[in-house]
Amino acid sequence: AAVITTLVLLGQVLELRARSQTSSAIKELLGLAPATATVVFEDGAEAEIPLKDVRIGARLRVRANEKIPTDGVILEGETSVDESMVTGESIPVEKLAGDSVIGGTINGRRGILMRAEKIGGDTLLAQIVRMVGEAQRSRAPIQRLADAVSFYFVPAVIVTAIAAFVVWLIFGSLAYALVAAVSIMVGTGRGAKAGVLVKKAEALEILEKINVIVVDKTGTLTEGKPRLQTVSALDGFTENEILQLAASLEKSSEHPLAEAIIKGAEDRKIPLSRVEDFESVTGKGIVGSVEGKTILLGNRKLMAENRIDFSDSEAAEQLRAEGQTVMFIAANGKPAGLIGVADSVKESAKEAIERLHQKKIEIVMMTGDNRTTAEAVARRLGIDKIFADVLPDQKAEKVKELQAAGKTVAMAGDGVNDAPALAQAEVGIAMGTGTDVAMESADITLLKGDLRGILRAIELSK
Repeated sequence: AAVITTLVLLGQVLELRARSQTSSAIKELLGLAPATATVVFEDGAEAEIPLKDVRIGARLRVRANEKIPTDGVILEGETSVDESMVTGESIPVEKLAGDSVIGGTINGRRGILMRAEKIGGDTLLAQIVRMVGEAQRSRAPIQRLADAVSFYFVPAVIVTAIAAFVVWLIFGSLAYALVAAVSIMVGTGRGAKAGVLVKKAEALEILEKINVIVVDKTGTLTEGKPRLQTVSALDGFTENEILQLAASLEKSSEHPLAEAIIKGAEDRKIPLSRVEDFESVTGKGIVGSVEGKTILLGNRKLMAENRIDFSDSEAAEQLRAEGQTVMFIAANGKPAGLIGVADSVKESAKEAIERLHQKKIEIVMMTGDNRTTAEAVARRLGIDKIFADVLPDQKAEKVKELQAAGKTVAMAGDGVNDAPALAQAEVGIAMGTGTDVAMESADITLLKGDLRGILRAIELSK
């Protein structure tokens, strides 16, 4: 009687602790929005006020590298915004007047004036907070089962361990007896040594029954950071010349991909040249003079505007099919080459997916990224199914769809945008390299942020 009473009380303590961890995940989410916003009045005066005092229609000033205070529309200015916490897309998005912005995302290197369109509980961040809470609460059936089992589980484990010890002592040896007894009780400790942190014991039980793993792309399958992938030179130029011209020009740029191109040149030990007459053409690219040559670097619109014929676009389309962002480069009015930048696939991902397939587990990739990039990554890794262009509020719904089809789902992700889906899945697996919010919403955390950790967790569960 005393043991049962103790177990029931212990269960309640653990449940309260789990709830407090859930609320800390929600506090982390709410903490992504800044505490204050800079309001611009009709007479041009500016004042910093608490975010809760901002009203719909208010004009807000967002300085370079500041968090965007609430959902709204840009009135003046051009910038690039890091929306990775919401969309999962690692490459910042270029924004012009009239484009919408999301509260909590990070403005780039240029200030903007925006109008608040949604405030408080109507913002996308607040919706994600609600979804995390709802998904956590929706797991009640499993928790009720765990409560019913908890009356018998701990005594049964102890009895089984003693029985295993006695059987092996009679029919085997003392060493085997100790191993058999101890192995039943040390699963979570063993997992921690293997870089698998188990927050909820029931997840360790369920994991070996899963038949679908849903994985986020950015930061889980890929590194989450754009890198230079391709330099293709046309007649009269070498790859190093192309890269030197592009990187020299990007040194003066605030373009989101500039860092990847400059880093690519540094890796090849290519010295950069001085740039004159630099100009940024919003939404199209950059122009400048490098070593006496007029250099244009940007998209097809920039080239068409300057009557530079990149008519042979097969190479560019091929790079795009591989998931790369393509930039054209021209020198003195003539096509010079192509540069491709993309988020690199993690080396460990392909091996992990192959081994998961051997266990008859279906791999589904879910991403906020566009379908072309998603399909390129899926082809490279042998992924079974993809959900592309998925917004954060749709991720948990996609997990529910798979569950409704009778699948037992594990979800692996690392961002704020994955939190509702991590909470909704039978087992939520967070990458240790990701956000605290993802880790709080998940049942299991993989310390190394490596998909091979899922294999270790499944073996541990078995």
